[in-house]
Amino acid sequence: MFQVIFFEERNFQGRSYECMSDCSDFSSHLNRCHSLRVERGCFMVYDRPNYMGNQFFMRRGEYSDYMRMMGMSDCIRSCRMIPMHRGSYRMKFYERENFGGMNHELMEDCESIQERFRMSDCQSCNVMDGHWLVYDQAHFRGKMMYMSPGEYKSFRNMGVRCMSMRRIMHSWF
Repeated sequence: MFQVIFFEERNFQGRSYECMSDCSDFSSHLNRCHSLRVERGCFMVYDRPNYMGNQFFMRRGEYSDYMRMMGMSDCIRSCRMIPMHRGSYRMKFYERENFGGMNHELMEDCESIQERFRMSDCQSCNVMDGHWLVYDQAHFRGKMMYMSPGEYKSFRNMGVRCMSMRRIMHSWF
């Protein structure tokens, strides 16, 4: 079960919208969103409609002024729930687009592909098992992107740089 409550104003004030699934556009529910409370589950929130723009990972907790906390310049416009995964985690990543060049397989978090694998960059990947967060800086910093199982042929075309990866663990739920 997933549940998040979005509020128009900071500190859980103003009109609210309760969400228990994906929502591609908040504009029909709220004029804006400046605070939220995740009751159950984990969500990715986006600063543009249709799951576009900057992404932020939210797990159970209260976010009274997330814009200041996370350095967002705009408010949340869409959200996607992250399904709980209780199996193994596996991702294969490549130094070039379209699964070219040197590649490595991961089954655990990686703080820095540069330090661990001597790779300067990662341009594509295949997520085989589990749900992952990919960061554009080492040590799980910078902009992030949610990755579910599937093939990702070009990080550059998606506007993402991949320097570290972290599994979304069921204990976070």
